[in-house]
Amino acid sequence: MQACNLNVDPPSVSATIGERQNTLDTIIGENSNLCLPSVSATIGKLQKPLNVIVSEGSGLETISNGIGFRQQGGKSHFIRSDTVRTTIYDLPTEILSEIFFYCLPKHEHLSPESRLAPILLTIICRRWREVAVGFPRLWCNPQLDVKQADWQKRALCYNTWLSRSRGCPLSLRLNCHTDWSELQALLQPYLQQISSLTIEFFACDGPFMMEDFHRLKNLTIRQSALDRARVINRSLSKLPVNLRSINLTDMMFDRERLNFFGDSAWAHLTHVEIAISGVDAFPQILHLCPNVSFLMITGMFHLTRTAELAITHTNLHTLHIYGYLLFNPTENFGLFNVVTLPNLRVVKVDRIGT
Repeated sequence: MQACNLNVDPPSVSATIGERQNTLDTIIGENSNLCLPSVSATIGKLQKPLNVIVSEGSGLETISNGIGFRQQGGKSHFIRSDTVRTTIYDLPTEILSEIFFYCLPKHEHLSPESRLAPILLTIICRRWREVAVGFPRLWCNPQLDVKQADWQKRALCYNTWLSRSRGCPLSLRLNCHTDWSELQALLQPYLQQISSLTIEFFACDGPFMMEDFHRLKNLTIRQSALDRARVINRSLSKLPVNLRSINLTDMMFDRERLNFFGDSAWAHLTHVEIAISGVDAFPQILHLCPNVSFLMITGMFHLTRTAELAITHTNLHTLHIYGYLLFNPTENFGLFNVVTLPNLRVVKVDRIGT
């Protein structure tokens, strides 16, 4: 057998170990839910055997995957020892779980792809699979593509993913290419977990029954087809009672469209982001949302000559306005002619121009 001659300075090995510990310290930093003193103590215990082995004069040149290389009398020898083996496989489950969490792609919602975490983490080895499957935080932000093609296969995959969340709050993104009936059976066991929901309508023909999501707090709706207004309007006509924040900036609402919604449909909302067409849509939004404290309106603002009833809104604290004026800027904007906001504290205006 050919001798292995590695010229590695023992102090550099200690430095490498220290660098790995610093990396772990960074990973389990301020945003971690782990108990830092106990984690540091555990890492210290793992490091102590290595500090002894790579001390000056030990003759140990390097350590790799639990194998030590010792040089004595000009000959190199392999050493395999439990005291040498300190790899990521030896880390406690709590630390390995936290490392896995930082392996997730930098996306708000994750697709079930085998080349990306968390799916990728389940096919490395048995230990990693057990840790990943048993860590619900990895499975709380899925993106589901709802389409008729291969739906049974997709539904099985999505159900496996959702079941691994184990009751934790879910943030879902649904890309709807078909009607609600294809999705209703899949989501039924998890409706009480969904706290945040983003829906993008592509070719959905039927309304999405929003009132079933009793724990929903944040809702974003987008549309990739211009003829989905009827479906979206019916989906928004009955909102969950616990919903507080809604984002509708991807579609346009004028006063006539807003009149479709009943007075109680949006009454519990406190944070609203919406695109409007026409200045007269602004007081209508305030009428529909008596409890809103943050309102962002964007879109195209043109003057209207329709007489409005005066409205006083006491809960609005912050108002953001983004968009374009479709009239002579020297004319009266008219936004506050019929609106009184006694508790308004912050107003931000941007991109207003012709």
